[in-house]
Amino acid sequence: MGAVVCQVPVGPVQRGPATRWTFRGLDARVRPRIRPGSYASETHGVHFPDPEHLGPHSYRLNWSEKNGIVYTCRGGHIDIAHVRKAADWTGFLAAYVLDRLQRGETRLRFRLWEPSVYTVELTLPANWGLLSTAQREQIARDVSRGLGQYLAYTAMTWHEILTWFGYRPKGYKTEFPSAFSWEDTYSNLLGTCIAAAALQDQERAFDEAVTAILQQQLEELGVQPAHTARNVSRALRGQWYSRKGFLTTISKRSFDVGLDDGCVTPCLVPMLPACEVAQGRLLPVPTLDFLAAYGFSARLEIEPRVWEAGKILDVAYPNRSGRMRKLDPTVHFPRIMSHLEQSAGG
Repeated sequence: MGAVVCQVPVGPVQRGPATRWTFRGLDARVRPRIRPGSYASETHGVHFPDPEHLGPHSYRLNWSEKNGIVYTCRGGHIDIAHVRKAADWTGFLAAYVLDRLQRGETRLRFRLWEPSVYTVELTLPANWGLLSTAQREQIARDVSRGLGQYLAYTAMTWHEILTWFGYRPKGYKTEFPSAFSWEDTYSNLLGTCIAAAALQDQERAFDEAVTAILQQQLEELGVQPAHTARNVSRALRGQWYSRKGFLTTISKRSFDVGLDDGCVTPCLVPMLPACEVAQGRLLPVPTLDFLAAYGFSARLEIEPRVWEAGKILDVAYPNRSGRMRKLDPTVHFPRIMSHLEQSAGG
């Protein structure tokens, strides 16, 4: 969905510049490809790759890229496909925001692969039009990196909310069993953090930077060999998940999206000999607070254009007073997450 153009109210805006503002290796016109995730269970179809040979990251299709479940001492199970997906959407949204800022647009509307529509209302600094092109570009890059991470993490969380309420991306198959499974949110957030670092890399293109930073982060988290990851998941059968026939049921959920302390805490498997002295590494969630340092402000709204919208809006607007068809994540996500925890018996 294209952005709705809103002219910058102060100063002249250059149109048709000779050089497009972009991040190396990314194109605001090319959306990320679909990457299916997997359960962190030792069941049919779940792959446990060698963490030392995950292959080069590829925003576009590349068969040398390896995905699956790894286990880390400080981050618990990590779904590599979720990490890559979150990283790519962070990169895409950063490139998208940067492109729109160069065009002078302050009202942005976009979708991911789901039908929901995201609207971002940006307020620019009062002196924006007085800055040189070089100054605007540098600030726009910083703002776009931060917004890309915030928007991607919010969208990943929204996807989990949608699937909890019954949304079926494939139509015939429910994803409720995997909604907020114990590794999902941490993997998603890790992916946005990796992408944010890759977007600051001045030497390497996005894919190359993500490849290197992903490997570095896994090492810092204490990644374990593939056979250890498989054995850990096997030991959790009957505790964190169960399997009947072809159906996997997840009983271990994590509703920690950082609303209480601003961080997401990983779900570590206790009493693991290989990780005896390791402590979990908390990941800070992105917010919009950083914008104030640049004189910017932003407001995000989500319009849930799905069949499950009514059920979600009932939770978001419990008194139906002032009920709208849109959600403000800063206001409504806490209500929704509280409802999910209660309904799950958490």
